[in-house]
Amino acid sequence: MRSGSFKSLYRGQGIEFSGVREYLRGDDVRAIDWNVTARMGKPFVQMFEEERELSVFILVDASRSMCTGSGKKSRLSVALECASLLSLAAEHNSSPVGAVVFDAGVKFSCAPKVGKNQTLMLLSRFEDFEEQEDEAFIPVGSALDAALQGAAKLLKKRSLVMIFSDFRTAGWITPFARLCQKHDVVAVRITDPSDTRLPEVGTIPFVDSETGQRTMLPTSVPAFSRAWSESNQRHVEQWQKDCLRHGGIPFLLSTEQDASAELTHFFSARELR
Repeated sequence: MRSGSFKSLYRGQGIEFSGVREYLRGDDVRAIDWNVTARMGKPFVQMFEEERELSVFILVDASRSMCTGSGKKSRLSVALECASLLSLAAEHNSSPVGAVVFDAGVKFSCAPKVGKNQTLMLLSRFEDFEEQEDEAFIPVGSALDAALQGAAKLLKKRSLVMIFSDFRTAGWITPFARLCQKHDVVAVRITDPSDTRLPEVGTIPFVDSETGQRTMLPTSVPAFSRAWSESNQRHVEQWQKDCLRHGGIPFLLSTEQDASAELTHFFSARELR
């Protein structure tokens, strides 16, 4: 992943308020501070300066449903690969980087720090979670809401927040919206071909990884296959709308795609806007 592409998300966004001064001919009228103008009786404009340090914070959902995948990679392995790539890119740009990994509860949390030691520690922890990946030993449920709330409390300055999850849980929208108010939030939904099409192998038992609920799925019935695909499409479209409505950036990433190439393309595309 090219570091230049990584930095591109912040062009025009990595700024902070530094004060006010009197309005001068040629200033952008959109920069006028109307409160100060009213108090002083003459126009004043706000001044901003580029932030020198840009923190990166990564949230990785390691709940049961993230351990699934119909190919060589699970959703979790893709999420951890992305987290590692972003950590390396942040170090290359001398940006503080931190992370939280969670399943039904928070398993690991680290505030953003800058430096090689921080990056090596994060890479080691991400590797540990991938080696420990076993759905049978992971509790039911996802603490996405708690992780988002924790991130909002932990981050003291505007940061790039990258969330890697399948978003198959409830209660995340409110804390997500609050996080978006102060940070640049990218919601990366890790998808899999099985989301839209299951193999036709007759009627099979199915256990919801997040709730533990059991049911039987008639995978060879055409009407069921259509309903399965359409239901997923509705959920994805609603998720995208929820993200955009609250100021987040939705990003779909499949377990079949090259994570590094897709991340580079994502940041490069934003650079061209």
